[in-house]
Amino acid sequence: MLKIIMAFRNDQSGAVSVDWVVLTAAVVGMSAISFFMIEDNSMALMNAAGGAIAAENDF
Repeated sequence: MLKIIMAFRNDQSGAVSVDWVVLTAAVVGMSAISFFMIEDNSMALMNAAGGAIAAENDF
């Protein structure tokens, strides 16, 4: 039994797959955070621009 556990611990197959999964999850998470921060700021800018245009009354 100990021999099987030691062989499992020393086996490196699949380690690259785990690295790719972790890196991909990190990239997706950072992209989601960036998207929501950009969305909030762009909505504020859009509302400010809309308010400035509405306040002009030049028609």
